[in-house]
Amino acid sequence: MEFFQTIDWSLMLRCFIVGGLICVIGQILIDKTKLTSARILVLFVTLGVILGGLGLYQYVIDFAGCGATVPLTGFGANLAKGAITEVQNSGLLGAFVGGVKVAAGGIAAAIFFGYLASIMAKPKIKKQ
Repeated sequence: MEFFQTIDWSLMLRCFIVGGLICVIGQILIDKTKLTSARILVLFVTLGVILGGLGLYQYVIDFAGCGATVPLTGFGANLAKGAITEVQNSGLLGAFVGGVKVAAGGIAAAIFFGYLASIMAKPKIKKQ
């Protein structure tokens, strides 16, 4: 019973709402536009990189925790943060190395689980 007393329920609610809103935006883009899922994923990562590079996405992370870091926008913000840090330490080469260095775990997980999904799923082409 002590476990449930240590949970920050307001943070869990904020996490759920922000993560859910990001997913809702993605679902609306899938349903209402002719964009493919791959382009929407790239859009989310790019938006995360831009907002992370400007320092704006950190406010969303501070507010929503994992609700902001788990979606692809959080991955993009993490890439930007790593690139900025590595540029400060190593110079221009850090722009290429830093993002990959910081996000290596996420990249490895995406490759692994993407491979598993490709084995189990039957892909369908979106009708234009």
